Amino acid sequence: MRHGSVDYFDDDGKPVRPDTVPLSEKGRQQAIAAGEEFAQLKLSFDRVIVSGLPRTIETASLALSRLPHAVRLETQHALREIESGKLADIKPHLVERAFLGAFAATADVDAQFLGGEKIGHFLARVLPQLDALRADQNWDCALLVLHGGVNRALLSYLLTGEAKLHGGFAQDPGCINAIDVGAEKHDAILRVVNYAPLDRLQTATRKTTMEELLEKFIAYRKRHHEDRE
Repeated sequence: MRHGSVDYFDDDGKPVRPDTVPLSEKGRQQAIAAGEEFAQLKLSFDRVIVSGLPRTIETASLALSRLPHAVRLETQHALREIESGKLADIKPHLVERAFLGAFAATADVDAQFLGGEKIGHFLARVLPQLDALRADQNWDCALLVLHGGVNRALLSYLLTGEAKLHGGFAQDPGCINAIDVGAEKHDAILRVVNYAPLDRLQTATRKTTMEELLEKFIAYRKRHHEDRE
């Protein structure tokens, strides 16, 4: 899963630290809806893994609250979202590339996410966690509640067997992906991608998360500049 919706900008349009932001009311509804889907299908999870960031913990907890059996959350900090730099340091003429470049169709490993972590470094910390999970024979069905960038990295790796980040598919807030994996590295079947129980045909918006954030950041920077003048 991807965690549910959050508000990365406060009511005044000011950016919020992404490592502290909680789910919005919409995000909580998305997490509960995912849990109700799991309950209806009578899914039972042997392992539930989160990144440790509040939005993944809250999403997992709400989803699991709909199931009859409690499952302990496992935290793997290496699966946290790709880390940004300081938004204030991004030059105005580089803003669009900074927001959208890292999740291009096939991102360059040297590309930086919002002036922060490089794609190559991000993949190097995330992908070994998937290898370790697949090497563990003590589970049959696992739930990973993670992030849009992390999910794209894992799905890209499962599909290609290579350390690449393909950004050409959506990971909407609260979405579910279903993958069957076998013992061999290339034995992976991607069954469902970006299934959002509250927006099944993806009609709510035609913008990506990063496109929406770009618009909010431009508006914030413009307003902040006007206030200073």
